[in-house]
Amino acid sequence: MKQFDERLRAGYAQLSPQEQRVAGFILDHFDDLIGYNSAELSRLSGVSKATVSRLFRRLGYDNYRQVRDELRVLRQSGMPLTDSRDAVQGNTLLSRHYKQEMANLTFWVNRLDGAGFSEVITAMTNARRLCLVGLRNSYPVAMHLRQQLLQVRGQVSLLPQPGQTLAEEAVDLTAGDMVVVVAFRRRTPQIRPLLLQLKNNGVPVLLISEPQAQTLIPLARWHFAASIDSVSAFDSYSSAMSLANLISNALLHEALARGRQRIHTIAQWYGELDELEQRGS
Repeated sequence: MKQFDERLRAGYAQLSPQEQRVAGFILDHFDDLIGYNSAELSRLSGVSKATVSRLFRRLGYDNYRQVRDELRVLRQSGMPLTDSRDAVQGNTLLSRHYKQEMANLTFWVNRLDGAGFSEVITAMTNARRLCLVGLRNSYPVAMHLRQQLLQVRGQVSLLPQPGQTLAEEAVDLTAGDMVVVVAFRRRTPQIRPLLLQLKNNGVPVLLISEPQAQTLIPLARWHFAASIDSVSAFDSYSSAMSLANLISNALLHEALARGRQRIHTIAQWYGELDELEQRGS
């Protein structure tokens, strides 16, 4: 049987706008959900108590108490939850930051589907061109991922180039290529039409985003979710960077002989061009 969060994400598109509003609040505050009652959910999400109750019934629960009981069982069985044995203890900013970072990391590790991940890596290996798109806060993740993938294979591009637009660079992409769209929240408005255009043109797309991006997920062939929740005002992208590291290493292992040779050749070029300091210098 699906867990509560899985039911919520699977049925999100079928919810009414008001139900989506409270569903979005729940997904954004999932780690704290066990501490809320239904009246607080109603007030904090700005919907009626009847809407909250209707949402839970739609998901197969008689009432919110059943949801809280399920969450307690999940946490007792290993859901991300830190305790007094944590390396950083207490209720300091450092402690709360550490706990949130660990929860973010545990979230995407538990959510990653092995078969789907292998399919993505195979597609990355076989694609004629591999293009990455990341705008605003997603740009550093996309740029770092591109830099790592470029060590393993050629024809890896970051779109768009500085000062340019997407249209002239994406227009030639075909089903033989692959695009990785990194699109975390506070996205620019062109992400959705870009995904739609790529889908219509048959271009395989991997979307990397926070799990709440429910309207974008159906537009991509694959979706990797990484939580960027933080204890303060600024989102944290450490779990996204960790996911990028896993993708890069997996691609290297998928094409180990070719990847090692490319890394060796690049290292030779470093020396010839005197681009990097020698180790220990």
